[in-house]
Amino acid sequence: MPELVVLDTCVLISNVLRQGILRLATRGCFRPIWSDVIGDEWRRNAARLWGVPAAGIADQWQALQHDFPRANLGDVSQYKSGLERSDPKDWHVIAAARKALVSSPQAAVTIVTRNIRDFHRGELYHLGVGLMDPDQFLVRCHADYPREIAEMLNEAPGYLITPEREAQALQTILKRECLFRLNKLCVTVR
Repeated sequence: MPELVVLDTCVLISNVLRQGILRLATRGCFRPIWSDVIGDEWRRNAARLWGVPAAGIADQWQALQHDFPRANLGDVSQYKSGLERSDPKDWHVIAAARKALVSSPQAAVTIVTRNIRDFHRGELYHLGVGLMDPDQFLVRCHADYPREIAEMLNEAPGYLITPEREAQALQTILKRECLFRLNKLCVTVR
């Protein structure tokens, strides 16, 4: 299990993934990592997608900084140097992983993203950085931290119900988020 996990914007933008994955982080399963660029993307896209005023989104981002004070690595632009094979629009994500490696050279670092195809696995391998989609990551958490995953999933209906979204079965939520392998594990376990 990686100790440091770079959460791409596409993972943070999903309320289900963000809240669930960060609940695992608060339980000590890993340390989340992001950068200023990821934060800028998150604030811009969240405001647009959710139709929420920018000030409200900024407050939510500040709450994340408060809850995870070691997550934001700040400016990572110098760590883009030498990247060639992955999609240039995602170099900043790899740069965050590289900076995390420099700050914690003995730690295993993995990027969690829905955009797996934008990252060249060979390039990441040579940098010593792992890559997982959210489903792979949560299945791995299930194997390494079954109690923590069970608690997170049991709490899910409570933190996912909002006035705009009525209660849904956990299996429906997991399928909607394309967490098919995790859903299958949950059905098998129950």
